[in-house]
Amino acid sequence: MLDTGSTEARGGTRAAHLEIVRRTTLGLGIGLVVQYALGMWVNLYVTVPARDHGGGFLTAIGRALANGPAALGIHAGLGLLLVLGSISLVVRSVLSRNRTLIAASALFFLALLGAASSGASFVDSGRDSASASMAMLTGVALICSLISLYVAGRGSREVTSR
Repeated sequence: MLDTGSTEARGGTRAAHLEIVRRTTLGLGIGLVVQYALGMWVNLYVTVPARDHGGGFLTAIGRALANGPAALGIHAGLGLLLVLGSISLVVRSVLSRNRTLIAASALFFLALLGAASSGASFVDSGRDSASASMAMLTGVALICSLISLYVAGRGSREVTSR
């Protein structure tokens, strides 16, 4: 049974997990579109400080969060939240036992990791290729979320109509 006010599956039914996957995917998809728009804003209007170049992946993320500019810090923070949410999505997809959802959510997670890595590389080096890679991988993640929404919505109807 699914408590409509939360994302907790009670009883662990397949339909309940599909519904949670659908809701989680919708939330992550909306967050991803906001992240994409914020990334365009940062790319067009924000200059990454020269002091943030060099130091590697984790250092670049830390500098983006700690040293700003504010839009860059928000962009990095939202990206980390999306990566954490995508881990939850993969787990929920596995619990739903739907192979298409598992594959789409795993690819979503990997695309977000790649985008985050490209973003850190951009902060570290300032190369345009890193920014382009970040944008393309975000597009891949968005396509995966659309596929997941379709499959989870279709799967929920099939399970409940039995």
